[in-house]
Amino acid sequence: MNIILLGPPGAGKGTQASRLEKDRGMVQLSTGDMLRAAVKDQSPVGVKAKAVMDAGELVSDAIVSAIIGERLDRLEANTGAIFDGYPRTAAQAEALDILLGERGRKLDYVIELKVDEDALVERIVGRFTCAECGAGYHDKYKLPRQAGVCDKCGSHEFKRRPDDNAETVRTRMAEYRAKTAPILPIYEARRLVHRVDGMGQIDDVTREIEAILDRKS
Repeated sequence: MNIILLGPPGAGKGTQASRLEKDRGMVQLSTGDMLRAAVKDQSPVGVKAKAVMDAGELVSDAIVSAIIGERLDRLEANTGAIFDGYPRTAAQAEALDILLGERGRKLDYVIELKVDEDALVERIVGRFTCAECGAGYHDKYKLPRQAGVCDKCGSHEFKRRPDDNAETVRTRMAEYRAKTAPILPIYEARRLVHRVDGMGQIDDVTREIEAILDRKS
C-alpha cells in the first residue's frame, strides 16, 4: 500500500508515519531526509543535487523524482511507502504516478491531517524539550511533574526550537496551503483523498488512519 500523508508542520505527520512504520512495516519517504541522505552517500543523483545546491539553486523536480525512484528501488515489493513532502505540484503528482507505475505500484490513499490554525499555533509555540535527553513537554498539555526537572533524566536544562513562534508557524501554514492547493483537486477527482482530524488525541488519529487503510487491506 502506498499513501501520501499531508498536513502542515506540527500536524503530527511524523508521529503517525512512525506508527505506520512500526505497525504495518511501511516506510516513510520524506523528500528532505532522502535528499540529505543522497548527498551524504554521494549517489549519482546526490552528486547532481549537491552541485545544484552548492550553486544556490533549487533542486529540480527531475532530481527529486530521481531520488524517490532510487529509494523505491531499494524497497521490497510488498513494503508500502508513505510519501511526505512530495508531491507538491501537479507536475510532481504526474511524476509520482509514473514512478509508481514503472515499479508495479499504485497510489492507494491521500490522507490529509486537518488542523485548526490557532490551536496548532498554541500546540507548537508551547513545545519544549529536555536539553539532555530530548524528552518532550508542553506549557499547557504536558509539564514536568516537578517544575524545572525532567521526568525522564532529572536534568534542569530545557530548550525550545527558535522557529517555534507564532509568526513562523503561521507562515508555514500559508506555505502548506499554497503548496497543497494544486495537487488536492487532482487526487479528489480520483476519489483518493480522505481527511482526518489532526487535532484529536494521537491514538484517535491513528485509529482513523488505520480505519481508512483497512478498507483495502
